[in-house]
Amino acid sequence: MFTGIVQGLGLITDIIEHNNLRTLQVRLPQGTNNNLNHGASIANNGCCLTITAIKGDEVCFDVMAESLAKTNLGLLQIGDAVNIERAARYGDEIGGHVMSGHIFTTTTISRIEDTPPNRTIWLRLPDKAKPYILPKGFIGLNGCSLTIGDVTKTEFSVHLIPETMNRTVFGSCQINDCINLEIDAQTQAIVDTVQQYMQQHAEKLNIN
Repeated sequence: MFTGIVQGLGLITDIIEHNNLRTLQVRLPQGTNNNLNHGASIANNGCCLTITAIKGDEVCFDVMAESLAKTNLGLLQIGDAVNIERAARYGDEIGGHVMSGHIFTTTTISRIEDTPPNRTIWLRLPDKAKPYILPKGFIGLNGCSLTIGDVTKTEFSVHLIPETMNRTVFGSCQINDCINLEIDAQTQAIVDTVQQYMQQHAEKLNIN
């Protein structure tokens, strides 16, 4: 489980290719490598990955072909930065919202509006995510817990404060960047339940 509070930027220091598998070697941000163990979970751009090797302040993750194809991890190159969050522990403060580290889909940045010191990012609205992206709702973008701003038929926005830009990849993001998207699980459960009820009700009316 994660909270969407990014702890800093990791740096991709090496990429090793295997058959249907890629190993990412990441230099962790200061203060996040304490008491690490093999098999521990760390979110990289919001994607939950398992530590397979520890080399000082660098760790390795094996990423399957499915994850490479369906997240922005497949686009990473040596020297790229990733948002890093270690798994939450019982008793930790939930500063953002509960996140699973399982990416729902990806989207791309469509426009950026800078109003110093803040920034508004607009992203394309994926068809499969439309029912779950609601104004003032929660969303996970590259593992960062954010509040949804405005929603149109084709886009949605999030507002970033300086702290978010300094701590995450959104400080250097550009138009057309691919972004991992995780919808809020509670929102999904409510929307799916309502849709299922409405469908069942409509079917009963048709039968009667």
